[in-house]
Amino acid sequence: MTTPSQEPDTATDSSAAAVDLEILPEHSGSRFDHFLVQHVADTSRNLLILSIRQGLLRVDGHIKKSSYKLKAGERVTGTIYKAPAPVLTAQKISFQILFEDDSLIVVSKPPGLVVHPAHGNPDGTLVNGLLYHCQAIASVGDEIRPGIVHRLDKDTSGIMIVAKTEFVHRKLSDYFKSREIEKEYLALVRGVFKEKEGRVVANVGRHPVKRQKMAVCDEGRGRYAASSWCVLEEYGVDWSLIRVKIETGRTHQIRVHMAHLQHPVAGDLLYGRGRQAMKFPRQMLHAHSLKLKHPVSGEPLSFTAPLWPDFQQKVDELQACGFVSVVQCL
Repeated sequence: MTTPSQEPDTATDSSAAAVDLEILPEHSGSRFDHFLVQHVADTSRNLLILSIRQGLLRVDGHIKKSSYKLKAGERVTGTIYKAPAPVLTAQKISFQILFEDDSLIVVSKPPGLVVHPAHGNPDGTLVNGLLYHCQAIASVGDEIRPGIVHRLDKDTSGIMIVAKTEFVHRKLSDYFKSREIEKEYLALVRGVFKEKEGRVVANVGRHPVKRQKMAVCDEGRGRYAASSWCVLEEYGVDWSLIRVKIETGRTHQIRVHMAHLQHPVAGDLLYGRGRQAMKFPRQMLHAHSLKLKHPVSGEPLSFTAPLWPDFQQKVDELQACGFVSVVQCL
C-alpha cells in the first residue's frame, strides 16, 4: 500500500498528490471516504470528498460515491484536488523586522497572523505583508509561499527567517533539512514536571480520526520528531514556563509532544484541556531564538524575538501571584 507523497513543509488543502491504494481484505466493506481519511496523510476530509465528487479519485478506474463500500482487491487511484493558486497581492500587514540585508529578512510574527495564503485564508497573511515590504521576493521559492522556508502556526508568535533570493531560499531549505539551524521556543504549559529537563522522541503524524489534529504515532507511522525541554520557572503547581529546542520541525510538534507528556501548552484549544485553555488569549507558544550561519557570507547569526506582549502579560500576572520557583536551566 502506498500513500501520497508531499513536500515536507506542505500540509494545506491546496496540496496535490497522486494516490494508489490497494484495498486489503481487512478494509473490505469500508466506505470510500472513510477509507481515504484513514489512509491519505496530511489531507482534510473535505478535500478528499471533493476529489471523489469531481472524479479525481476512482475505484478500479470508475467514479464512485463517497458512500461506496469498497471490496478487497479493488484499487483506489487518482489525484487529490489542487485548489487554484490564489493571486497574491501586496498588503500592508503589521509585523516586526528584526534584521534585514540583501539576502534575508528576520521577522517576529504576531499571534493571529497566518504565514501564507491557503484554503480559507486567501490574503491578509504574512506573505502579503512581505510582498508589500519587498516585492523582490515574489519570484523566490513557491508561488504561494514566496520567500518562506519554514512556518509557525497562526496563534504561535515569534521569529521567522525569510529568503530574498532563490539561492538563499535553497540554502536555507538545505539548512533546515540538515538541522543546521537551531530553534528555541518559550512555552507556558500546564502543571509542574517531575524532572526539570528532558528530551522527548515520538513520531508525529496526522490523527487517524480528527484530521485537523496531529498525534503521537506508533513506531512505523508518522515522522520522526524530537524535542528537548527545560524548566525556567514554576508558578505554584499549576503552570510552568519552559524552553524547548526542536531538532525536527513537524507540524504542531511542540504542542503534540507537550500534550503527550500531559503538560499541554496553555491556551491550546486543540490539544489542551477545555476550560483551562480558555483562560488564555491564545496558545502560549513563542519562537524565541534562531541561530544559523549566513547563507552567503558564512558568518554566525543569532536572533532573539522578545515575548509578545500578550504572552509577557500572562507571565507577569503569574509572577505577581507569588509561589514562583526559578529553576536553573542551562
